[in-house]
Amino acid sequence: MTQLTDAQREFLANPFVGVVTDLRPDGSPHSTIVWVDVDDEGVSFNTAHGRAKPTYIARDGRVALTIVDPQDPYRWLSVSGTAKLVDEGADAQIDRLAKKYVGKDTYPFRQPGERRVTVRIVVEKIDGRGFDAPE
Repeated sequence: MTQLTDAQREFLANPFVGVVTDLRPDGSPHSTIVWVDVDDEGVSFNTAHGRAKPTYIARDGRVALTIVDPQDPYRWLSVSGTAKLVDEGADAQIDRLAKKYVGKDTYPFRQPGERRVTVRIVVEKIDGRGFDAPE
C-alpha cells in the first residue's frame, strides 16, 4: 500500500469534490462525483447500498479517484487501487462529510431506508501535480 504524504492529506482535507471511476460489468468506466474523506486509514468516500458504485465495486474493486483544486486546476491528486466496502461507521462518516461539504451536522439528503457504506481505497498508486506527489 502506498502512503499519502502530509501535504497530500492536507489537500484531501479540503472540501474539494472528487471524481471516482469504477468499472461496469462490461469493463467500461463509470465515473461519478463524490465527497472525499481522509483519515488515519487513508482515502475513502461514502455512498449507499443499491447504487451503481457499490454494486460495481463489489464485483470488481479496482477504482481511481481524482481530486482537482477548484482554484487551481493544475493542482490535483489522483489515487488508484482496490476499494473495499465497509458498513461500520458509514452513517457517522456521511454526517462528517455533510459538515465538511455543506456545513450541516447531519447528511440532509438521506432517503428513507437508505443504508450508507464507506468505500475505502487501498492506495496502490498516487499521481499528482502542484505539491509533493511522487512520480
